[in-house]
Amino acid sequence: MPDLLLELFSEEIPARMQAKAADDLRRLVTDKLVAEGLVYEGAKAFATPRRLALTVHGIPARQPDLKTERRGPKVGGADAAVQGFLKATGLKSLDEAKIQRDPKGDFYIALIEKAGRDAIDVLAEILPVIIRTFPWPKSMRWGARSGKPGSLSWVRPLHSIIATFGPETEEPDVVKFSVDGIETGQTTYGHRFMAPAAINVRRFEDYEAKLKAAKVILDPQARKDIIFADAKELTFARGFELVEDQVLLDEVSGLVEWPVVMLGSFEAEYLAIPDEVIRATIRNNQKCFVVKDPKTGKLTNKFVLTANIEATDGGKTIVAGNERVIRPRLSDAKFFYETDLKTKLEDRLPKFEQIVFHEKLGTQADRIKRIERLAAEIARLIGADVAKATRAAHLAKADLLTEVVGEFPEVQGLMGKYYALAQGEDASVAAACEEHYKPQGPGDRVPTDPVSVAVALADKIDTLVGFWAIDEKPTGSKDPYALRRAALGVIRLIAENALRLSLMKVAASALAGLSVNPTDAQKLPSDLLAFFADRLKVQLREQGARHDLVDAVFALGGQDDLLMIVRRVEALGKFLESDDGKNLLAGIKRASNILGIEEKKDKRTFDGAPEAALYSLAEEKALARAIGEVKAEASAAVAKEDFAAAMSAMAKLRPPVDAFFDKVRVNDDDAKVRENRLKLLNEIRSATRAVADFSRIQD
Repeated sequence: MPDLLLELFSEEIPARMQAKAADDLRRLVTDKLVAEGLVYEGAKAFATPRRLALTVHGIPARQPDLKTERRGPKVGGADAAVQGFLKATGLKSLDEAKIQRDPKGDFYIALIEKAGRDAIDVLAEILPVIIRTFPWPKSMRWGARSGKPGSLSWVRPLHSIIATFGPETEEPDVVKFSVDGIETGQTTYGHRFMAPAAINVRRFEDYEAKLKAAKVILDPQARKDIIFADAKELTFARGFELVEDQVLLDEVSGLVEWPVVMLGSFEAEYLAIPDEVIRATIRNNQKCFVVKDPKTGKLTNKFVLTANIEATDGGKTIVAGNERVIRPRLSDAKFFYETDLKTKLEDRLPKFEQIVFHEKLGTQADRIKRIERLAAEIARLIGADVAKATRAAHLAKADLLTEVVGEFPEVQGLMGKYYALAQGEDASVAAACEEHYKPQGPGDRVPTDPVSVAVALADKIDTLVGFWAIDEKPTGSKDPYALRRAALGVIRLIAENALRLSLMKVAASALAGLSVNPTDAQKLPSDLLAFFADRLKVQLREQGARHDLVDAVFALGGQDDLLMIVRRVEALGKFLESDDGKNLLAGIKRASNILGIEEKKDKRTFDGAPEAALYSLAEEKALARAIGEVKAEASAAVAKEDFAAAMSAMAKLRPPVDAFFDKVRVNDDDAKVRENRLKLLNEIRSATRAVADFSRIQD
């Protein structure tokens, strides 16, 4: 079957846009093909700095013919309805229609046949529309070839379009169309400097091979592999080690069509700057990789750059040019760093009094005071040094006002640690200055030093409570203050450090430190707890746990010790994997369903203890006895926080519950006996709530 080759050749496409653009091109074209009945075999898209390309193979040469039936008016219906039916279906008379019998009568049916079109004609129709409406995040217009302003909006000026279609065994045809005066053809261009001449291509294999011969590596992954392998080999050969950086690698591969890796250097005096600042300087300004000494783990005065050309001088001029640019950048960074060291962190704090954190939550200075107070309280609860936690909270935000962080925001926190150590602060205090932002994502490290943990929790809980109090909660996909991330950070800090902490008490304390008056202060902690429950479900689901078990535990109410909730959920999950757990869950669900039906029917609940005198069957007595024993045993185990033992106690209910439903008729003719048995079912539900609300658990 025929294949499609499409290339959109333009000026340089920003590296950050290339991957999504390639994916968008593949999706838009293939979705439209399928919608037109042209089901293809495979498709792949590519991007280089100057082109988007797509190959779709196995496209049918022609659309299938379509046959559809359209129901018309009733036989003998109004003439206006008949005439409208004939006009809509293209029938000349009712003699061309079929008559279909229906329970409601006989109806006219039109059989409409629509012949399929050649695929190349369909492509000529859909491709220009996709190009004109392509979803670039930013685009521009430019002068058309006629000299008049163009109508096309594209990321950068578009120069040519290749669109060929045909089977492998034949010469492909050009898919004829034009966009803003640009006619489709079979011509592309090689590397801007090393092979700029026009290249005539036919199909994808021919296209990719000729581009490579013209110094263009079409596949982004192939360019990444070349850069990474050559950089590793180049640094290893000199006794160094490449500092890997996947994000930078993705970006650099989008800046070059023919990657050539080279090694540059800078003066050793700049190694006095923290490694992270050197890396940020070289990475941000020149898109270069840094290099470390494997013996010490520290950076060396080398860097790896990726050129887009094979230079006649072996790259000496390119390396020298990069060194000339990097040198003053490092000089600036060194100046910023040394200037920052001259001012103590606490001496910067008064400036925060003029910086607003949020118009409803006061200044940054107000926020720092709240974090200090909350960090001290949390430190007492988790056994951290209160004085160190208070000091760390006092200094943690100060580096935001330094020159280095102003230039490189990504090193905030980290520079606070360096400056704290430089002014002689305790190691735990310095570490907390860096780590109080952590964890910032699911893959980020969780602090373990108690001082860092106390300050990190205080920072995140103050943020959550503050924005909850002013009703700036996340809505849908919008979360401008990253409150979901903050909540997940609190959960990970507590769970991974095995901390015992009452979230409601800490949240209430944080609320008391706010100068705002929330509309419903009493409701706020419980609302926030529900938000934590949702985040915990997300966290546990990512770890493979069942989110409905979180609902079952939270439904008991008063559950704000996240560590205990996690442990209870884990024990419940293991219990429900056993036969006893599965069967008991089925029995409890059955009891709950019967109760629900009867409570609705009688418009009442069946609370209260059953009367032992009304038990007439051995199975009733055995179940009542088991419930009493299990309730006491499970409650005692839960009080000791031995959830595995509580689950073992629950398992003892399975035999008497099974026997009860096998032998006992709940809705007895005697009203008193019926009521008593329904109360016994309620006792089952009540007993199991010592562990979880089993009604929330999915089968």
